[in-house]
Amino acid sequence: MKLKQRPREEPDLNLTSLIDVVLLLLIFFMVSTTFVDEARIKIRLPQTSDKTAPMPQNDPIEITVGVSGEYLVNGRALLNTSPATLSAAVVKIAGDKRDSAITIRADARATHQSVVTAMDVVGRLGFRAINIATLNEPAKTR
Repeated sequence: MKLKQRPREEPDLNLTSLIDVVLLLLIFFMVSTTFVDEARIKIRLPQTSDKTAPMPQNDPIEITVGVSGEYLVNGRALLNTSPATLSAAVVKIAGDKRDSAITIRADARATHQSVVTAMDVVGRLGFRAINIATLNEPAKTR
């Protein structure tokens, strides 16, 4: 009795699911990778010291942000609230010196955007000593 041999089927490898997993891993690693961001603001926290801090040689520049977003530079009100006007006023006072200390004072009810705009303007002008002033509210008596 002669039996016919069945044709052998070659095993089939399905690569679709493997490719899906590799692509998902690639997307995961791309999203979770930390990128270098050079435009971040470096914050230097205050530290205690026995030495007295040296006084800056240049007069400090003070930017005050009002409730409605208006700016005052060293006590003088600006014509409008545009970043270009603020930049021109700071450059007029500072000149070419970028080592002056700049203090940004903001009203408690001022918008966050106004304060960030002031910080952005002085950062783009090249100032590195940017201080943010806070005021303690007096305690209410009963």
